[in-house]
Amino acid sequence: MPYDTSSMTAEAVELLRSLIAIPSPSREETRVADYLQNYIEAEGMETGRKGNNVWCLSPLFTLEKPTLLLNSHIDTVKPVSGWRRDPHTPVIENGKLYGLGSNDAGASVVTLWEVFKQLCRTTHPYNLIYLASCEEEVSGAGGIESVLPQLPPVSFAIVGEPTEMHPAIAEKGLMVLDVTAAGKSGHAAREEGENAIYNALEDIAWFRDYRFKEVSMLLGAVKMSVTQINAGTQHNVVPDRCSFVVDIRTNECYTNRELFEEIQRHITCRAAARSFRLGSSHVSPDHPLVQRAVALGRTPFGSPTLSDQALMPFPSMKMGPGKSSRSHTADEYVMLKEIEEAIGLYMELLSTDLSIARD
Repeated sequence: MPYDTSSMTAEAVELLRSLIAIPSPSREETRVADYLQNYIEAEGMETGRKGNNVWCLSPLFTLEKPTLLLNSHIDTVKPVSGWRRDPHTPVIENGKLYGLGSNDAGASVVTLWEVFKQLCRTTHPYNLIYLASCEEEVSGAGGIESVLPQLPPVSFAIVGEPTEMHPAIAEKGLMVLDVTAAGKSGHAAREEGENAIYNALEDIAWFRDYRFKEVSMLLGAVKMSVTQINAGTQHNVVPDRCSFVVDIRTNECYTNRELFEEIQRHITCRAAARSFRLGSSHVSPDHPLVQRAVALGRTPFGSPTLSDQALMPFPSMKMGPGKSSRSHTADEYVMLKEIEEAIGLYMELLSTDLSIARD
């Protein structure tokens, strides 16, 4: 199928410049969602909307065919300190487009839209859904999790995130624990009380040193880090409570609940999981889309960073323009050539007579 990559790139860049100019931190995406919805409808496509999630189905959609979801997110983190330019003024310099959200994940939002629009002009052995979702950076309940029940059944998803267009076929999940040690207050000058900090030390050391048995070929071991601690009210009072937070990055060898149950067997402090919903994801390297990406010279890998893949109850792979190390940094940018490369690779990936396995 003939298509003009340079024209598609020019349109994608102009749309990305418009999106960058609209501040869209997580849970404050209304203006950018409105803009994108109006932009899509001006192209003659019908949209769906829930909250600040906007989606579009390919013409002649039929439940008789499997469905491929093209998804990326429109929200950004808030600007970090150190920006030397206005994060919401898109500037192109030396082949780089600077602006907050340019790399994570605006470049994916616009390239996937251009590819979706082009693919809708012909028929394929699968349906397409384009979904620009919100609240990804905070894993918010108003994001993709809220809109998936509104969509037709999905067989596979491509999640646009900056991966240098290599397919992440596994992704670490996340579980955060709030852990509390109890003690008894007393005067620090006398042998009184029971120090909750001391009661917490053994469990903190356990989180530091324990290694779960199962190690993933792609994601490695489960990683646990104590990242916050809070105790005491003043220097001369023995604290009766010590709380700390544990960040746990999970692999596909365990569910979050299985990990939590094993942790509870080893520690004496009281632990509570904030959520079990952000599990690790994994798709077979033998899936046709993964194999097609490999044939195009792409290298499958396991990603340590979390995305909306964690909330998808169907197979997916994370693949998009840009570089993960630029995300959430001052003077964030994406290369224009990365956008053009992504459009070409997405089109080659999806323009063939590709079979997408049903659930």
